[in-house]
Amino acid sequence: MSEKLRWGVLSCARITRKTIPALQQTTNGEVVGIASRTEEKAREYADKHGIPHAFGSYEALLASPEIDAVYIPLPNALHLEWIVKSLDAGKHVLCEKPLAMSAAGCEEIARKAEETGLKVLEGFMYRFHPRFEKLQELLARQVVGKLTFVHIAHTFDAGDGDNIRWYTGLGGGALFDTGCYCVNAGRMVTGQEPDHVAAYGNYRAASDGGQIEVSLAGMLRFPDNATVLFDTGVNLERRNYLEVTGTEGRLYLDNPFGLLEEDSIIEEHHFGQETVYHEIAGGKNHFVRMGEHFADSVLNGTPLRYDLADAASNARALQSLDREAGATSGAETCPRN
Repeated sequence: MSEKLRWGVLSCARITRKTIPALQQTTNGEVVGIASRTEEKAREYADKHGIPHAFGSYEALLASPEIDAVYIPLPNALHLEWIVKSLDAGKHVLCEKPLAMSAAGCEEIARKAEETGLKVLEGFMYRFHPRFEKLQELLARQVVGKLTFVHIAHTFDAGDGDNIRWYTGLGGGALFDTGCYCVNAGRMVTGQEPDHVAAYGNYRAASDGGQIEVSLAGMLRFPDNATVLFDTGVNLERRNYLEVTGTEGRLYLDNPFGLLEEDSIIEEHHFGQETVYHEIAGGKNHFVRMGEHFADSVLNGTPLRYDLADAASNARALQSLDREAGATSGAETCPRN
């Protein structure tokens, strides 16, 4: 293997406008190939972004000896299929969240990764910003006392066009698009797995039949009695925050899921006392940091910070919330798992 991890990208999805430049900024990786459903489209995109190799199919990219690892930004419901195909082709995988639409899918990926000896990471890039290391440090020191409530919001407006988020067959809907961040962050902050969930969704007609949630309010209850309350939506004004409340104060983080390069702040509040501002230096955005972490793991054998059991646990919580939301709303939803 070369001194740098040679990345290939499966598709020219919109998210790659941010993620390909980030991978190109990594110190230990380089983007050498991109695939689309036509070679013409792939070549146009490759020329625009300075990528040397363009492939007219995903299979062609996976067959290339020039590629060590693939980044998968495909629609949610296609992740499992193409992760397995990538592993079978001998490629390490960084895949956009959620890794799969079910815990069983994540467990299948874990078995395949173990069988092939290849690395797989679920792409929750926000976890690699140093502000979350700082947040975990503050929680470990119990600066807010016993953890009681965590409030999280992650919403934006996807518009009314022909968007993959309106297709159940592609794994669309608010829960698996933006809500997965809320669930993942809630599990990270509490350091536990929920033993009870509740959810209420607002639905619209899906583009491929049935109904799909455009927004959802969820609750996760944890064994030590901490409760995560979140709301998420893809038809709402943009909102993005995380607040942790304990018996002795609260911590507030604005824009926790944004792709930041600038400095950020964690606010620490204690019953009317002067606010403490923890300033966290920016620099590299967290997708660059995640790409470097993954490449280091592949090139040097360092352990991945997050394993596939974590991905399965997140998927399990999402499935439970999805079932609860459908049951409480009475919506005629199409199965996605």
